[in-house]
Amino acid sequence: MEEQIDPYKEVIDRVTDLSMLRLFETYLEGCPQLVLQLYALTEHGQASFSQYAAIIVSCCAVSWSTVDYQIALRKSLPDKQLLSWFCPKFTYFFYKLFTLSSWILSGVLLLLLNFKIALFLLLFLWFLGIMWAFKNQTHFCASISMEFLYRIVVGFILVFTFFNIKGQNTKCPMSCYYIVRVLETVGILIVFWVCPPPAFKSDYFITTSITVALTLFLGIVFLIVYYGIFHPIKSEDKKPDEIDGKPVQRDCRMRYFLME
Repeated sequence: MEEQIDPYKEVIDRVTDLSMLRLFETYLEGCPQLVLQLYALTEHGQASFSQYAAIIVSCCAVSWSTVDYQIALRKSLPDKQLLSWFCPKFTYFFYKLFTLSSWILSGVLLLLLNFKIALFLLLFLWFLGIMWAFKNQTHFCASISMEFLYRIVVGFILVFTFFNIKGQNTKCPMSCYYIVRVLETVGILIVFWVCPPPAFKSDYFITTSITVALTLFLGIVFLIVYYGIFHPIKSEDKKPDEIDGKPVQRDCRMRYFLME
């Protein structure tokens, strides 16, 4: 006999799929737009209040899309506790917001320094993200062609933020990811200090450098606080949770894609 389909579970799964698509759309549209906006702002050195507000709202929208997906995803996984408290949600949000803002600002500084080098770095990181997705052999889509497209999109998002693409323990990969992120950011700042563009104001760069360093530091702090204190653990009848450890296979429709 065929298993009965739970209508409530089916609705939750579809909402999770829609949340994931919104996440992809937000990153694919929002991140390049943020880079262009900040590049234009830093190049001219002057901007109105509305431009600053638009950039802040865009950063918040991109960051909140990861929180929204995390909330929806945990509702669809039977072995995960819900992300329902106020503090975990906003700790996770600020972790994404600060790390994303720091990296986008760093990329903009590199664009001001040398467009070709910045483009090469972003394409190289995108390539590494795609290779990481292929290495993990994700099985999220029904067809091979759509799975390849999914991995390409995953690689693009990995340029800007980290997430677990196969539901495995990500403590080591995530640590390596943000160690490399810190080294990249510090390297960009050092190069910019040593070889600044002639038309760039030194006072403006000091403010930008402090913003990049401070947002990255705060992002790492919120990351540690979230996973050290607020990260929801599995249900009591399951094994102790590692950082988004491998989920139970039965009834886990999305067992190969877990956002970090």
